[in-house]
Amino acid sequence: MAVKIRLTRMGSKKKPYYRINIADSRAPRDGRFIETVGTYNPLVAENQVTLKEDRVLDWLSKGAQPSDTVRNILSKAGVMKKFHESKYSK
Repeated sequence: MAVKIRLTRMGSKKKPYYRINIADSRAPRDGRFIETVGTYNPLVAENQVTLKEDRVLDWLSKGAQPSDTVRNILSKAGVMKKFHESKYSK
């Protein structure tokens, strides 16, 4: 089973709000998911992001692949750097 870390759109029309979910790659965008690990609000000036860093790092270590947008969000939050350091510090 290929696992992805991707965004699920929430909110009403013209007011998007996203959840960062762990999902099977075959599931639809707003369909079934395994776990919610954060939120992303693009309408706020500083693009408010909340993350469960320990859960994201755990899923990355298990082989979950982030989408391009989620990879950018995680990079700005510093999670990808922590993952890289933990992976190659051994």
